[in-house]
Amino acid sequence: MTRPINIKRRKLLRYASLGAAAYSLPWGLGGRAEQSSAKAKFAPDVELLLRAGVTDVPILRGKPTRVWKFSAKLLKGPSGTVEKIPGSYLGPVLRLRKGQRVRIRFHNKIPEGCIVHQHGLHVPERADGHPRYEIDSGQTYTYEFVVRDRAGTYWYHTHTHHRTAQQVYNGLAGLILVSDREDDGLDLPDGKHDVPLVIQDRRFDRQNQLLYVNSLQEQMAGFLGDRILVNGKPDFLLQVATRAYRLRLLNGSNSRIYKLAWSDGSPLTVIGTDGGLLERPVQRQYVTLAPAERIEIWADFSRYKIGTELTLTSLAFSGVMPEEGVTTSSALPQGGAFPVLKVRVVRLEWRFQALPARLTTITRYRLKDAANARKPRTITLAMRPMLPQINNRSFQMTEFAKHEIIPLNTLQVLTCDNRDPNPMRMVHPLHVHGQSFQVLKREIAPAYAKAYATLSAGFVDSGWKDTVLVMPGERVTLLKRFDRYKGLYLYHCHNLEHENLGMMRNFLVQG
Repeated sequence: MTRPINIKRRKLLRYASLGAAAYSLPWGLGGRAEQSSAKAKFAPDVELLLRAGVTDVPILRGKPTRVWKFSAKLLKGPSGTVEKIPGSYLGPVLRLRKGQRVRIRFHNKIPEGCIVHQHGLHVPERADGHPRYEIDSGQTYTYEFVVRDRAGTYWYHTHTHHRTAQQVYNGLAGLILVSDREDDGLDLPDGKHDVPLVIQDRRFDRQNQLLYVNSLQEQMAGFLGDRILVNGKPDFLLQVATRAYRLRLLNGSNSRIYKLAWSDGSPLTVIGTDGGLLERPVQRQYVTLAPAERIEIWADFSRYKIGTELTLTSLAFSGVMPEEGVTTSSALPQGGAFPVLKVRVVRLEWRFQALPARLTTITRYRLKDAANARKPRTITLAMRPMLPQINNRSFQMTEFAKHEIIPLNTLQVLTCDNRDPNPMRMVHPLHVHGQSFQVLKREIAPAYAKAYATLSAGFVDSGWKDTVLVMPGERVTLLKRFDRYKGLYLYHCHNLEHENLGMMRNFLVQG
């Protein structure tokens, strides 16, 4: 193993520990000394500076809250590429188009190491935010990639080993909205009627400062706040006109699951998921949204009178906590019912838009076309005391097992199994880096069916996904391609406390 320049010996020793029958890339193939994904002849269409820094933001009444925040400055590209969310601790919305060549110069100004992941985008390994590319405070890292993804709602956040949960909680996250010609050609609400909504839970002390309780119970269950914030603001009110809106919702919480429903009983009309538009709109009485998942909703307020108020609520559910009592100190428990945001109809606007009957074409993967159709790659999700694991292994920086080596340009079957007999079985939102995948099927053990039914009608699996909620007692089968880019690509639980504890592994894509 080679030792890169500028890496601390204690980190090298930690990363170098290997399990039995595992492999590890030499550090010379991508250690922290390499602070760029740049290629010599890359000519960007869009170039921006992205900075992670420390600042104070007014969130609650009274004293401002100290947060860690992304800011961005556009150096080259369309004027609307960087869109600030006024008064929010969240990073700016980055508006990109399919086919653009993008360069991001990231400058780390927080007081610890950091690296940024483009969540949901299919980018080269060195632009994906693998934690082995972490840079120290005061350093810079250059990302270069071509936007190859379909129009959709993506996001960016830190991905620093053992620190992702705290850094995202402190504020280091933002949205990436990708557009393309197909999306342009649909008569969907746009401009101020296309509304991004990031839902997060937080806890504050009496001085309005963020509280992150890192007890053993919080680590095992996942951190839960007791205040719901939308776009970084409490008691969020969306003022609308009597017309259709496109609402883009991201669950940006560390571990909280939302069961979203309208207070008047109207169904939610879903037009998109993690990886873009569905083929056709689908309606649900509620939508289940796990950490890192996104949905796009067509919301038509034309039938409501001026002054009408609606609440987007999270309904009660069960079955996500283990049988043997893992709890947290939050006053707002996982599975409790509470309001998320309020909508108020404030003005008339005579703009009729019909919901398209067809939105896009999705080429369906076929199981028989998978390279491993007869031997799926199993991802066993298991909770051990103090040690959440995948396939009985914890994360090592560059380690991969033999079954984690993926041939380039192949379709693969992945089976996510949360049926471990250990009584600490918990829910896990599994995120796989790289290309979006398709959900082939879900199977639930009979003993868990009753609790499962409190959330399962809210799953929207008919589109492209990069994160899937795997319930206790459930097995979910995915079909995913691994095209174009070689290297290490992560898969992990997006309960960020579980990720911090090592519930993460590498796929090595090679060919």
